[in-house]
Formats: sequence, structure tokens, C-alpha cells
Amino acid sequence: MSPDPIAITPERARVALAVERWVADVEGEYPSLDAALLAARSAAPLTESEIDEAVAHHPRIGEKPTGAGASAQFSRREQASAADADDAIVNAAIAAGNRVYEERFGRVFIIRAAGRSRAEILAELERRLALDPADELPIVGEQLVEIALLRLESSLAEAVASGATA
Repeated sequence: MSPDPIAITPERARVALAVERWVADVEGEYPSLDAALLAARSAAPLTESEIDEAVAHHPRIGEKPTGAGASAQFSRREQASAADADDAIVNAAIAAGNRVYEERFGRVFIIRAAGRSRAEILAELERRLALDPADELPIVGEQLVEIALLRLESSLAEAVASGATA
């Protein structure tokens, strides 16, 4: 007996990455979680306008996400993993770096926070501030896709565990 297919619904995809072209590309049924995640990864890279579309739905790193939707809940969990043991000096440096980044690049700083300490986030922020906009843009797209894959994997794993895969 083969396992039930894994369904990426438009709603599930949109929570992972609010880019309509990407949502349309990944929506569908897949034979496994790995196949679904491969399809999601294959739908990248993102264009500049898609990056802007996605960034509009992300809070600044270090700020509390607002709202009660699934996307805000994911952001709270992702940022909480990096916030617990870090001090006010690093947090203040990230806030200052966020402002400089926004002035330089015209968008909020995006990084996959899950699994990273605040010090690691700050070091990456400082490194990326030195990049040219043309070099920074694909990194933003890669980070958005990394975030989307983590969110999608979590959402799909929960669906598999509950038996609601299709």
C-alpha cells in the first residue's frame, strides 16, 4: 500500500512564501515530503519584484511579529529561537544595523533566523551591509526560499502526522 500523497495547497504555500508565481509553481500533490520540498526549492530563484512581494510580509529581524495568522506565528517561532540567551547590546546593534540596511537597500533585512544565534545574525547583517545591491539581492531571495522551505516542511510534517496529507 502506497502512502497518501502530500498536498501543497495554495494557502499552505502562501504562508510559506507570499509570492503568487511561487505559490502557483509549488501547488499540487506529491508522492512524498521530499518530493514536495524539492518542488518548492525548484520554484526558485525569485525575481526582484517577487522578493519585494515576499519581503512585504516579513517583520524586521528582532521585532515582534504582529498579527495572529500562520505567517506571524512562524515568524515568532523562528525569531524566538535566536532571541533567548542574547544580550541587549547585540539586540541594539541588530536594530541599528536594520536601519542602515533599510537605508542602503530599500527593504528590511531578511535572514533565516531559525537555528542562528543573535550574534550570528548580527555578523551576517554586518557582512551583507558591505555588499553591492546586485550581490545582495540574490542572497535575499535565497534566504526567503530557505525560510519558505522550513515553514513548508513544518506545515507538511504536521499534516502527515495528523493524517491530513491530501
